[in-house]
Amino acid sequence: MSTDTKTVRTAPQMALDLVETGDGDPHHYGMDEKFSKKIPEGVSSKLLYNDIIRIAWPSFIELILTQLASMVDMMMVGQLGPWALSAVGLTTQPKFMMMTMFMAMNVGATAMVARYKGASEPHKANGILRQALLMTLVLSSVSSVIGYIFSEPLIAFMGAADQQTLDGGTIYLQIQFMGFVFMALTSTVTACLRGVGDSRTAMVYNLTANVVNVIGNYVLIYGKFGFPEMGIAGASLATVIGQCVAFVLAFAAVMGKKSYLHLSFRESFRPDWEALGSIFKIGLPAMLEQAVMRCGMIIYSKTVAGLGTLAFATHQVCMNIQSLTFMNGNAFAVSATSLMGQSLGKKRPDMAQAYVSRTQRIGMMVSVLIAVIVFFFGGQIISLYNDDPEIIRVGAQIMKMMAIIQPLQSSQFILAGALRGAGDTKATAMIIFVTVLLVRPAIAIFSINVLDWGLYGAWIAMIADQLLRTAFVFGRFNSGKWKINGMKIKQ
Repeated sequence: MSTDTKTVRTAPQMALDLVETGDGDPHHYGMDEKFSKKIPEGVSSKLLYNDIIRIAWPSFIELILTQLASMVDMMMVGQLGPWALSAVGLTTQPKFMMMTMFMAMNVGATAMVARYKGASEPHKANGILRQALLMTLVLSSVSSVIGYIFSEPLIAFMGAADQQTLDGGTIYLQIQFMGFVFMALTSTVTACLRGVGDSRTAMVYNLTANVVNVIGNYVLIYGKFGFPEMGIAGASLATVIGQCVAFVLAFAAVMGKKSYLHLSFRESFRPDWEALGSIFKIGLPAMLEQAVMRCGMIIYSKTVAGLGTLAFATHQVCMNIQSLTFMNGNAFAVSATSLMGQSLGKKRPDMAQAYVSRTQRIGMMVSVLIAVIVFFFGGQIISLYNDDPEIIRVGAQIMKMMAIIQPLQSSQFILAGALRGAGDTKATAMIIFVTVLLVRPAIAIFSINVLDWGLYGAWIAMIADQLLRTAFVFGRFNSGKWKINGMKIKQ
């Protein structure tokens, strides 16, 4: 699973290696242009597309199969009844809220590792890896203890409709927090690997973990091969076991001497305030963004939970499927983030812009295919989770609503990833504040409680959020301000 240094340099950076680092002249880099589609001198579209796909395809496979494993998890849990779907669904936002701090710092780590990769400074890139792991260890340890202690109040706060749902959600969340640190450290390794364009390694260990998770679900939920029948607790335990497997494989990968990112315990793990400052400069706005997003999602989720167990179960199934559609944009966003950071590390914002525009095109084409599948086969997909006729009927209609926004959703994810790669996280935080914390909850509350549109009203709010967010992200990227901000970040 270790990646040869030569392979990392020549594969994901083919086009970048053809151009020299410039002298800082903004006119030479096209920094005076807001949005140019002109190919930089010395490269071709073919080389740009090769770089994009070489980074994106392992991430695409990894993310798609990871989400499919999550869907299988939900399908298995769904056989226990709508209450079980609701119980697991109520744990999602509290868990993500506790992940906010270290996940946001991972954004900073990815951007800085990519920057040092582009500047050909592997020692500094490895220093960022060590500092990011140290930070994650501290933040995730504190979060896991707090989350475990307050699991039951969190599930009650999210709107558990009955005692069975409250008890099931509580035990599920407590087990998740028992494996929280392992999951967090693995995510930081993944973030740093993506910064250097190595998405294959993460694909291997995450897919291995997903296989373990699915097998564990079958064995522990239903009590197969002599294991006890643990129900919803078994689903959570299987997830944690898979995360521990990923943790071991991830650390084995970066401790290999041939890898570009090499973790050595002989090197100092003492806090390096300069390196931490670089991570915080990018990560702090991302943390605020994630915190705001989770607050908005909690308000939104609580509003939907008020519709009752059956409606919330339907909502959770649809959200689980929507997460699969996110993977297209997320995978190509990995390319956009990595290549943006590496291009700016070489002081080539014109290359960054060329990469992003082509990444957006590929993501758009894939999203159209996803939209067709979701629109015409939504009902059949819903029926895999639960055979309740009402869940299938309402869910199928929501799937059609979901299909409509696929192309714009994909572009939004990719451009937001590019902005984060440039370190322009303040802009994305402000966009999330307006759309997720203000627009989505407000429309959901109004359409559900005043217009009495039920679950359809909640998804109209979701679509309004996505459309407005897309418009803001497009506007920010096309303004070209990320070029100036990205070049100011200290390397």
